[in-house]
Amino acid sequence: MIYLIPFIILLLVIIWLILVYNRLIKLKIITEQAWSDVDVQLKRRHDLIPNLVETVKGYASHERSTLEEVVKLRNSAINATSTQEKIEVENMLTKALRQLFALAESYPDLKASANFQKLQDELARIEETISQARRYYNAVVRDYNTAIAIFPNNLIAGFLGFSYKIFFEVEESQKIVPEVKF
Repeated sequence: MIYLIPFIILLLVIIWLILVYNRLIKLKIITEQAWSDVDVQLKRRHDLIPNLVETVKGYASHERSTLEEVVKLRNSAINATSTQEKIEVENMLTKALRQLFALAESYPDLKASANFQKLQDELARIEETISQARRYYNAVVRDYNTAIAIFPNNLIAGFLGFSYKIFFEVEESQKIVPEVKF
């Protein structure tokens, strides 16, 4: 009987370790899947950018530096390897696209172009979908990071090599509401 108590305690600890490990694995997989969803939407945006640049180029060819910056950032975003690098480049690309659309305000013919309007509407839909995917990703990362940080999970997570995921946050400069003048 006395040997049975340590055996039961050991068995309970093993079951608890398995449950914690399985939960952490599940959260890690959900986080990776959520990032994949964000990545799919970012690819849709990347695929739209060349058409947008070509349309703007026809009307605003002397604005070459803005167009080149958008293309350069798109290529950097496609080639980014780490999540952190991709997030940083995507934030810069978003800022450059805003500059591109601000540039369109100076060209009434471009603004009136049906092709440009169609591309702009499609990009707006994609940006909304990216925003939704980013919110979901950040919520899943929050849950995953919390599961890793709480005691006693943090002991198991640290021992088994689970590491924190980064949030896909918007840069401070993008949080500023644009000033509208009439």
